[in-house]
Amino acid sequence: MPRAKRLSPLLPGRLLAALAGLVLPLAFAPFGQYWVAPLALCMLFATWNVPPGEAARRGFLFGTGAFAAGTWWLYVSVRLVGGTPLPVAVLLLVGLVALMAAWYAACGYLASRWSTASLAFDACVLIPGLWVLAEWLRGWIFSGFPWLSIGYAMVDGRLAAWAPLGGVHGATLATAILAGAVLVLFRGRTVDRAVASVVLLALTLATWILGGQAWTTPAGAPLRVSLVQGAVPQLLKWEPSEQLATMEHYFEATAALRNQDLIVWPEAAVPAPDDWVGNYLEGLRGLASELHAQLLVGILTHDLERDEYHNSLLALGEEAGVYHKRHLVPFGEFFPVPAFVRSWMRMANLPFDDITAGSRQQRPLLAAGVPLAPTICYEDAYGAEQLAFLPEARLLVNVSNDAWFGDTIAPHQHLQIARMRALETGRYMVRSTNTGITAIIDQRGRVQALAPQFEPWVLSGLAQPYEGATPYVRMGNYPVVLFGLLGLAAALLIRRRDGN
Repeated sequence: MPRAKRLSPLLPGRLLAALAGLVLPLAFAPFGQYWVAPLALCMLFATWNVPPGEAARRGFLFGTGAFAAGTWWLYVSVRLVGGTPLPVAVLLLVGLVALMAAWYAACGYLASRWSTASLAFDACVLIPGLWVLAEWLRGWIFSGFPWLSIGYAMVDGRLAAWAPLGGVHGATLATAILAGAVLVLFRGRTVDRAVASVVLLALTLATWILGGQAWTTPAGAPLRVSLVQGAVPQLLKWEPSEQLATMEHYFEATAALRNQDLIVWPEAAVPAPDDWVGNYLEGLRGLASELHAQLLVGILTHDLERDEYHNSLLALGEEAGVYHKRHLVPFGEFFPVPAFVRSWMRMANLPFDDITAGSRQQRPLLAAGVPLAPTICYEDAYGAEQLAFLPEARLLVNVSNDAWFGDTIAPHQHLQIARMRALETGRYMVRSTNTGITAIIDQRGRVQALAPQFEPWVLSGLAQPYEGATPYVRMGNYPVVLFGLLGLAAALLIRRRDGN
């Protein structure tokens, strides 16, 4: 009984934190209840008025709930599609959830450890700053996993106006400030509530002003684009008996098109390396010339001189070129081990994927003279990946294969991420996938055309090139990171002044 009494005061806070995490995925696609995001943050922040260790536990419970409920589809990818043994699949999922939850544990610990006497400062500056730093760090450390970053949920909300200014993390920061200010209105002293009211008023006014800005302008005539969705099941995609049928399907679907400027196939649409299908590629070059179109083909390319394979997007037509994927998937496309270990695995004839990352210095591809910023698969989950092509590039192109995730919420989340990339750069994005979700997205992140999932389809429409640069294109994540660091510095100075 004494133990039960000692634990009972902590239980409601822990349950509230876990509940906040469990409901957070409702804010993201396909559910689209973006208002849940600030609500969930407000619930979590309300539980952090405890000692640092307990705040860390509550942050961990929040992260565990959020990623267990929001990324369960990883099990489908590694177990049901990838064929990974059950214990390994479970271990990978549990490990990833725990790793992601650790970021919010650290956030909670520091929010409590560095708290000041001012609830308004803590809730509107310190905690939002810590939060955005945690999301920024988890987006690139250990290759990064930026899924479920709060800003993505806001792509359909008013706070999406902050994305062209600070990228997805700018929208995240605005959401966290909103959540903190609302918390202060309910819990703070009179002076804190007054400060929070000013913060809310300023946030509302700034959001309204930003929402009316047109950061980029149309450049030239729209491109006529066709996106070919093959709908090849992942379990059949690399079967030798299916390869010819797959290639014939894509060829015939493309040959039927007319009067197109740009035709895009999905990631690895050709289920064989380029040096195995030389004659087929020559036929595609002839077809592109006949159609007077630029054809972008997802394919593995083999660098014979270095004996390296790349996950590539091959441009066939009058403006030939190639893009090699730069941000690879750990354990999916490469093993994160030193080169000599990979050499040993190769000599030992052990099965592993060994794709080589492309150079960080690559030129935009071209279509009808329009520079294109290409990304392959989940590269579009990293906003900074495409900044190297901007502002020169006038159109974003993404090719993906979300067949790995089956009929889960993952393809919908991935489309939402792509919409954020269009919004924060002020560019149209054309997105060609194997099984969906293939789409044409405008410069404000709105879907203009959509293909049905899991059906062979050719999605045709217009994509308007845009020129100019949003503040995010010019400055990247630096302003948001600076806000977080300055917030931490201010908290430490305030604590030192107050003798803490």
